[in-house]
Amino acid sequence: MKYSLMFLLALVLLVSSCSTEKEKVTLSADSPAYVLAKDLAAVSPALDPDSNKVIVSTDFFDVTTGEVIQVLQRNFGPRTDELKKMDANRLLQIIQGNGARIAEQKLLLTTAENEGYSVSDEMLDSLLKAQYEHVGGEEVFLNYLQKSGMTIDFVKEDIARGYVVEKYMDKVLSDAIQVSDEQLQEKYNELTSADLSATVRHILFMTQGKTDAEKKSIQAKANTVLARAKKGEDFAKLAETYSDDPGSKNKGGLYENFKRGTMVKPFEDAAFNLPIGAVSDLVETQYGYHIIQIVSRQKETRSFDEMKDELKKDLRKGKERETATEHIAKLKEDAHFETKSL
Repeated sequence: MKYSLMFLLALVLLVSSCSTEKEKVTLSADSPAYVLAKDLAAVSPALDPDSNKVIVSTDFFDVTTGEVIQVLQRNFGPRTDELKKMDANRLLQIIQGNGARIAEQKLLLTTAENEGYSVSDEMLDSLLKAQYEHVGGEEVFLNYLQKSGMTIDFVKEDIARGYVVEKYMDKVLSDAIQVSDEQLQEKYNELTSADLSATVRHILFMTQGKTDAEKKSIQAKANTVLARAKKGEDFAKLAETYSDDPGSKNKGGLYENFKRGTMVKPFEDAAFNLPIGAVSDLVETQYGYHIIQIVSRQKETRSFDEMKDELKKDLRKGKERETATEHIAKLKEDAHFETKSL
């Protein structure tokens, strides 16, 4: 399990104020978060810490404006000054969006803890040491915390909570996402029936940053070169003479063995659909006009057994987001998760 410093200190810390009791977090009048909330209330009165409005309500807890501002202040420190410069609508969108994310994380944590998930002291120490190593040592890590106004106990709590939620979701996804041998074979057949990569030569006539009149002149020039290519002139020499693509010009316009999804779509469509040896008509992309000669295409040559683990990983990954979204939606429904307007 890998955690990056920024992930822990800027994202997972959204669970930093989690509590399993039905309560509202309120801000102490002498806290930095209270001061920040008062400043933000000058932009939008709905954020006044003395009102401490509820953003999300559930059967287990409420998330308030004060709690969201506290989390943001702890995580981002002086950078939260940027919030004071925003207009009221944008500021409220950020507060409400973070409120919803905090509530979802708290709901996951509550569920995980209720199902017995926890982190041992040994595992917590191991995760913390991994953070030290990631940033160059314990001293560097602790200096960063000091500059950010955070304590090591605060970070330990967040790492523990993040670990518990992740282990819980790992189990949820593992139980829900089963990939059969039939699905693997179907995916393998699909991949091996289509071309995996293509090799082409192309000539680019750049139009980026050009006026309409200039583009029209460039298109006329491209059509002239296209006619010569269609008649069978040496395509590589034409590319060396006319192409505006510095990445392939000196190689006769050659791009070798690029996979699907590598090139912009109009270029890819021509590369994977035209017959081998064909010269395309002008293909327009955001870069300009292309003339493409199809040199060859290659199919997947690995066996099913060689690709099985990779196929399983890809299929599971494709289902994970959908499964996680559905699971969280069910938890929210059961907990009577309700967002409120400010």
